[in-house]
Amino acid sequence: MLALRLPPAIEKRLGVLAKKTGRTKSYYAREAILRQIEDIEDYYLARRRLARGGPRVTLESVERRVKKAAVR
Repeated sequence: MLALRLPPAIEKRLGVLAKKTGRTKSYYAREAILRQIEDIEDYYLARRRLARGGPRVTLESVERRVKKAAVR
């Protein structure tokens, strides 16, 4: 179980959204967390790898390798 304290303006927006859609405020809070947690985890993983040093790889080079592998 998790309890959050939100600023009144955010609480109001969440309540309006929940009422309009027939979902609960908890549903939308859970969805927001699920969508963001992976990005946050990736950020900390990247920081650890950067601190360790080693070769850096660009997104472009990874995409090229993936494309090449898919063609084969």
